[in-house]
Amino acid sequence: MLPTNKPYIIGETAFHHEGDIQFLKELINTGGNIGVDAMKFHLTIDLDDYMIANHEAIDVLRPWCLNAQDWSEVLDYLKQKNIDTILLCNDVASLDWVLNTDFNVKAIELHATGLNDYFLLEKAAIFKGTVILGTGGSTLDEIEFAIDFLKSKGQEDVFLMHGFQNYPTDFKDINLSKMKVLQEIFNLPIGYADHTDPQDEDNECISVLAAAMGFNVLEKHFTHQFGKKRIDAQSAVSVDQMVKIKRLLTKTLSAYGFEDIRMSDAEKKYGNTGPMKKAIVARKNIAKGEQLSIEHIAFKRTNESTYIKQMMMPKLIGLEVAEDIEKDQIIDFSKVNYLYKKADILQFENTNE
Repeated sequence: MLPTNKPYIIGETAFHHEGDIQFLKELINTGGNIGVDAMKFHLTIDLDDYMIANHEAIDVLRPWCLNAQDWSEVLDYLKQKNIDTILLCNDVASLDWVLNTDFNVKAIELHATGLNDYFLLEKAAIFKGTVILGTGGSTLDEIEFAIDFLKSKGQEDVFLMHGFQNYPTDFKDINLSKMKVLQEIFNLPIGYADHTDPQDEDNECISVLAAAMGFNVLEKHFTHQFGKKRIDAQSAVSVDQMVKIKRLLTKTLSAYGFEDIRMSDAEKKYGNTGPMKKAIVARKNIAKGEQLSIEHIAFKRTNESTYIKQMMMPKLIGLEVAEDIEKDQIIDFSKVNYLYKKADILQFENTNE
């Protein structure tokens, strides 16, 4: 399973390498320097299983599709960088290769274009790791079909990825609120794949908006040759932008807190009764032997801390003061006598005798 309680950045490469393995290695180096947690690669080993023979893009894509030997070289290089491997498989041959490889693949992904591809789902169901489902442009019933198919075959490690590539995607079309809906409907973890325009002055901010909603996984295109015309450059941010996004993501998720209701040390200090929260103190001098009444009580901030919370005041009322208490002095249980009543045990006696 992908982490759910810490920042996790996936560096997306897609076809940005355009078949150039050296360029891809440079991109891996850049990802390592930035500190991405994972790198994602698009595998299309059998292009004819992905596109029809006369598809308008097939001749462009063919020289960009690396073969199994090429991918072995790339992943062997990646292994040295201590970065997780995520492989998006567009065809059955690619999935077969993944299922039989010795490389430690963290997750595979089925692109939204093949979300309900029976043959891809069948292979993904037996993968020993996380299966990511791209949900962009997909209806609820399409998403449900893929999830149900995988689970019916025993695949329980399923992760949804919200977002789509529109070269670039207009931020008004992202609809981050849909992530909450998908999470509630399917009860699965979900991440955000951002494809907004790198020229947008608010790109970094938009990239981490999902993190402000508690979603810790961010997928992002990046490039070490910013401004150069290459495929997928429309959504690829620069190195400096990626560094800033990583920093903002960490800060945003730290502020979110992952729904932890426990107080941090800073919050505990802020809630400290006495120096911060008003403490129960004597409104006036109280003599030993008096019974505490509401007239004796005041709530004030003090220099010292006390374990007595404000809501415990009713427990003090009516108790006998054990020592003289001066005005503004903190009142706690050490300054009063407990007057216990004898326990009533009649309810426990055998009434049949």
